[in-house]
Amino acid sequence: MSEKDYLKDISAIKNMMNKSSKFISLSGLSGVLAGIYALIGAYLAKFIVANYNYMSQQRNVMNVNEIQFKLILIALIVAFLSIITAFLLTKKKAKQQGVKIWDATIKRLLFNFLVPLATGGIFSLILLNQGFYGFVAPATLIFYGLALFSASKYTIGDIKYLGIAEIILGLISMNYIGYGLYFWAVGFGILHIIYGTLMYFKHDRK
Repeated sequence: MSEKDYLKDISAIKNMMNKSSKFISLSGLSGVLAGIYALIGAYLAKFIVANYNYMSQQRNVMNVNEIQFKLILIALIVAFLSIITAFLLTKKKAKQQGVKIWDATIKRLLFNFLVPLATGGIFSLILLNQGFYGFVAPATLIFYGLALFSASKYTIGDIKYLGIAEIILGLISMNYIGYGLYFWAVGFGILHIIYGTLMYFKHDRK
């Protein structure tokens, strides 16, 4: 066996080990669509908040709990659409690659992703309940970034950079309370679109 053939075998073995230990079928397009959903959600949320401020000035104050409910509903709808889109497109990509979408690796990925994410969700609800509305957007960005970073070792490694960017953005937004919706739109919208586009051209379009 020549040295060239030997190196090819080593490379093939390395690729097989990488595929068996990491879930590499994430769809870049799903990231782009998730970003678009988030921008639409941010626009609707901005409209609701602006309407609330206008009604307050007219002394026809709307119920704060009603506003909270509408904003939470928008966030849940955005999350639901993003999850469904990611599942369908990732399932399609996995089928094209001939790999399973549900195995030990994806279980570890989901566990490492969901623990920080669920913690952040509960923490954000506590903030809302205690009236610390301005800290909700920074908290969701930070915990989402931690979730991505935690799960990155079980999927495409580049995703940790998106996680780091979300964490940094969340920390910056802590210094600009009152502008959380704009930071939220950048973090969940624009960053997702940019990252999803890069991932699409790097891993999907072949």
